[in-house]
Amino acid sequence: MSKQTYSVCFCCRRRFKLALAEAPPEIKTLFDTYSENDLMSPSQLQRFLFHVQKQEKATIEDAQAIIDSLKHFHRKGLNLESFFKYLFSDTNLPILPSLGVHHDMTLPLSHYFIYTGHNSYLTGNQLSSDCSDVPIINALKRGVRVIELDIWPNASKDNVDVLHGRTFTTPVELIRCLGAIKEHAFDASEYPVVITLEDHLTPDLQAKVAEMVAQTFGDMLFSPSTESPKEFPSPESLKNRIIISTKPPKEYLEAKEIKEKGDDSQASGNEEAWGKEFPSMKHVTIDFKDNKMDEEDLNDEEDSDESDKSHHNEAPEYRSLIAIHAGKPKGGITEWLKVDPDKVRRLSLSEQHLEKAAITLGKDIVRFTQRNILRVYPKSTRITSSNYNPLIGWMHGAQMVAFNMQGYGRPLWLMHGMFKANGGCGYVKKPDYLVKTGPNNEVFDPKAKLPVKTTLKVTVYMGEGWYYDFKHTHFDQYSPPDFYTRVGIAGVADDNVMKKTKTIEDNWLPTWNEVFEFPLTAPELALLRIEVHEYDISEKDDFGGQTVLPVWELRSGIRAVPLYSHKGEKYNSVKLLMRFEFY
Repeated sequence: MSKQTYSVCFCCRRRFKLALAEAPPEIKTLFDTYSENDLMSPSQLQRFLFHVQKQEKATIEDAQAIIDSLKHFHRKGLNLESFFKYLFSDTNLPILPSLGVHHDMTLPLSHYFIYTGHNSYLTGNQLSSDCSDVPIINALKRGVRVIELDIWPNASKDNVDVLHGRTFTTPVELIRCLGAIKEHAFDASEYPVVITLEDHLTPDLQAKVAEMVAQTFGDMLFSPSTESPKEFPSPESLKNRIIISTKPPKEYLEAKEIKEKGDDSQASGNEEAWGKEFPSMKHVTIDFKDNKMDEEDLNDEEDSDESDKSHHNEAPEYRSLIAIHAGKPKGGITEWLKVDPDKVRRLSLSEQHLEKAAITLGKDIVRFTQRNILRVYPKSTRITSSNYNPLIGWMHGAQMVAFNMQGYGRPLWLMHGMFKANGGCGYVKKPDYLVKTGPNNEVFDPKAKLPVKTTLKVTVYMGEGWYYDFKHTHFDQYSPPDFYTRVGIAGVADDNVMKKTKTIEDNWLPTWNEVFEFPLTAPELALLRIEVHEYDISEKDDFGGQTVLPVWELRSGIRAVPLYSHKGEKYNSVKLLMRFEFY
């Protein structure tokens, strides 16, 4: 057992023993139950996999393969040390990587949550950062399937740039962004990439864009057979295809000076580095008067009223590119959410307007999203590229919950967690109750009180890896870290909760052995949140790792749970040993 020394002052030092990772008591008990003479044979390991890990299809060959992978410990079976090593290994993850894409991908696009970016070209804040193809590439490599580009005339009005209009962001050429999408669209997933265009172009530049898009993507580009489809095609039918979504063209309007309604930079500066905790969705009290649009929606040029468009100057070749038409009918929110039986479309709402609409029109939103696509985007005051709680969109069936992917924090962790599901392909099938109607044509009511469907029991045993991934003074200058774990659920309002373990002082290998239970009314929308923090009595607690896991894909049993940085990057060594049980 080695020791670690911390300097308290120039003449005083503190020494701490560094223990080796040791199996918690329950793990030792399970080993004793499924072993004989301190050795777990292939048949005994198979029984453990069946009864504890709930791997009902596990075979003797599967058990032997695990033993063979650890045969430098013992050739005939597992001793306690190798059994513990197996449980903490990357072959024992909470979501099975080999599961791959397993949802039915033959349904219309409106039946899926889709991994969606907002202002995908920005490298930083919304007001003054650089525009680049790099964040687009990063998003595609992560599996994002919807890329948003704001297209404007360049300075000389003879070409097209991508930038956040009416701000100080530096532009990037559209052709560069299109090239990056073509090269990396299917790095992480073969399912379709949707490019949403926010168009601020003259008809001649629209024609130029049409030519660029056609030449760049060629046969990859999906060309709709009709301008007003009655149903969207399926992800399966659109594999390796690029889809264009925007409003039908209208006459170009010169840009006006932007009027920002506020700045969230001061608020975010006072929050913890990993982002503030989510407000409860149980007591939303936002005024909703006369179904009026807020200023932000009035300024949303992407979805301006189609009925007022003048088409005599538009570029027909540009219009023919559009596979998913965006737009708002005349009138207020009630008119926007009306379902046309003869055609489908995309509607965009700001996060604020969705929250307002959800108070009185929740079921109308659900009904709209059964056939049509709803895109939700961050409010304009999120200058620092922060995000919002995505569950408000998902629980109402919104397919495109658009996020600033270049940021970080708790909302983005939820987004990453949701799209770990279904093999990380960027499309997650919505729960049946969000896409089906009842015998009397009724739809799911997001505000209804639901019965508990299942209870998730979570045991937090221990953690390891910080000693290898962090400097020994990273968390505390004078002693080893004092870790605690927060575990909870993000989901519908009645399922939202966070709990925490006790704090283990001065230990790089904290062992908690604590059990938490989470009754779930909508497990199909529940995300398991896991965070580790280091207690600091004098300052804010330090961040020690996080992950978010889709509850409906969790494997029962004792699992090794890798943790990620606040930016969503996987640590090399940091993991928790946890157990998941459903009843």
